[in-house]
Amino acid sequence: MAVLDIVHYGNPILRKPCSPVIDFSQMDALLEDMFDSMYEAEGIGLAANQVGLDMNLFIIDITHTEETEELHVFINSKIVATNGDEEVFLEGCLSLPGISLDVARPGKVTIKYQTPDEQWHENEFKGLLARAIQHEMDHLNGVFIVDRVGEVERIQYQAELKALEKNSKKLMKSRSGKKGFVL
Repeated sequence: MAVLDIVHYGNPILRKPCSPVIDFSQMDALLEDMFDSMYEAEGIGLAANQVGLDMNLFIIDITHTEETEELHVFINSKIVATNGDEEVFLEGCLSLPGISLDVARPGKVTIKYQTPDEQWHENEFKGLLARAIQHEMDHLNGVFIVDRVGEVERIQYQAELKALEKNSKKLMKSRSGKKGFVL
């Protein structure tokens, strides 16, 4: 059990489309670490690239709501369809601490994905779970909530975004001079 560092806006891994998962051999330990990290950061979803891993993998836990009583793991996911009326909802992001924006998203999403047992599934989701899936899928494709809003809203957070980017670059530079594994 380990809490992984969450990378912030400005780290290049967050803008890169993630690679498919091929090796499932260490999946259980990784998922445990990701859930621990998400809970520590008080989030409801976490994509692998948010902890520095180039993997098409994300997790969601909305068991605190009445929508579901199960944890969700999505591997090698692809959105097949979106439908329903677009709904605007205030979204935050663990990689953009302190920034929350009103984001419009379709009310339903159908995705094809694998589970840790390597089985393929295709399901439609709605409500908060559909929104969380779309948010995490955006991460896997290098998209942030700031990319989903108008220029006026984005300008309001320009200073915060620049500060996050500067801190990310400083952190990456300080880690690159040390021996060991860099996330």
